[in-house]
Amino acid sequence: MNNFSFYSPTFFVFGKERENEAGALVKRFGGKRVLIHYGGGSVVKSGLLERVKNSLSNADISFVELGGVVPNPRSGLVYKGIELCKKENVDFILAVGGGSAIDSAKAIAIGALYDGDFWDFFSGKKKIDKALPVATILTLTAAGSEGSNGTVITHEDGMLKRSAGSNLIRPVFSILNPELTCTLPPYQTAAGAADMMAHVMERYFTNTKDVEITDRLCEAIMLTIKNETPKVLQNPYDYEARANLMWAGTLAHNDICGVGREQDWSSHQIEHELSGLYDVTHGAGLAVIFPAWMKYVVKHDVLRFAQFAVRVWGCEMDFQNPEATAYQGIERFEQFMKSIGMPVRFAEIGAKAEDIPLLVEKLALKSTLGNFVKLTPEDVRKIYELAV
Repeated sequence: MNNFSFYSPTFFVFGKERENEAGALVKRFGGKRVLIHYGGGSVVKSGLLERVKNSLSNADISFVELGGVVPNPRSGLVYKGIELCKKENVDFILAVGGGSAIDSAKAIAIGALYDGDFWDFFSGKKKIDKALPVATILTLTAAGSEGSNGTVITHEDGMLKRSAGSNLIRPVFSILNPELTCTLPPYQTAAGAADMMAHVMERYFTNTKDVEITDRLCEAIMLTIKNETPKVLQNPYDYEARANLMWAGTLAHNDICGVGREQDWSSHQIEHELSGLYDVTHGAGLAVIFPAWMKYVVKHDVLRFAQFAVRVWGCEMDFQNPEATAYQGIERFEQFMKSIGMPVRFAEIGAKAEDIPLLVEKLALKSTLGNFVKLTPEDVRKIYELAV
């Protein structure tokens, strides 16, 4: 196990009707003038936004609102949010929604205390050294942004999807009420499950030896996603299954599974170009890319893939031919994605083989990508081709 430092200060408030505590929590964490940041649609129609506003008002917390967040959140709304925060002297941001609303809120939190272009933090020109405090009320189990130190934004100039990260943008508190996820469409629920599974797998496939504790944590979360997702697709109001999935989504990406081990993250970056070019749902894009990546790199560490097959997907270990077990695990993972309604090939998300050179070019690799296997642009091209 590698040396590590782990800092995860988010205060989690989990369970039914806990969103009604938003005002008291904002006050506890020092907020006086709040930006409520959200998408729209169900947050408004369900009455959640009104409940949140009432909670803030009851705690004598003033607020302004900015809705309109879309999947693969855009830079244009971030610029608007930064301007609003500066104009209204906002000192706290409360994201109400899924990962897109939270990521957009984090980007606004960075830019609100910066005199330059917030994109400097996403293009690698600047490191985050301060940000407004961010809190979340989660409505979609997927991105894990409610407990992570990262944010991903798509810049409309060139449709570049890029990330930034710092412990300064970990939410100070996150309210997780599984009931708020019960009305999600099946596709969004399944895409969320794919996203969560991918967050774990980016950490699970590692070159670091003797990491049994985090291996087992990863496997437990993947098994939970595997077992609970079909339950909520069959019965969307299964509270216990929703609760298990919601907490699994947080643990999948707050990095508790990633400490002490080298992580990969190439599949996420490869998928970001699909989301940027085709505006595909991130989880759906990952369901397409991850099996292709697995097939391309499996021989790098056959025994790790065989372990994945046996411990997560219930395959029998073929000790005479562990490679056969490894491939069987990949096949079962791909079949699971299909069974929950996820795409696994380019055509199913509207991606085109003829766009592969553009996708590789937009990735703008300066050297190699990932760590499990360090991928060159040519490797990435072959992975995209396997996904066709």
